[in-house]
Amino acid sequence: MLGFILSMIIIGAIAGFIARAVVPGKDSMGILQTIVLGIVGSFVGGFLASLIGRGDGSWLSTSGIIGSIIGAIIALLVYNAVTGKKKRTRSHV
Repeated sequence: MLGFILSMIIIGAIAGFIARAVVPGKDSMGILQTIVLGIVGSFVGGFLASLIGRGDGSWLSTSGIIGSIIGAIIALLVYNAVTGKKKRTRSHV
């Protein structure tokens, strides 16, 4: 059980940091928020994998980590849309 929790934190941190690096703009998230973002992304990625019939339950595989990253990116985009953060402004030239 402890190993599962530690691996969720590590995978969550990796997926969260990669998602924050991929989505443009500045984030004011701390380390705990980034880990939670990655963990939520893992669940989103697993849900999407089950919808397309690829949910084999092996979240610690390469496809599971990639799914976690994709899920974290989706979760971050939804979070930014809901909270209104990172709205792009047009520059007047």
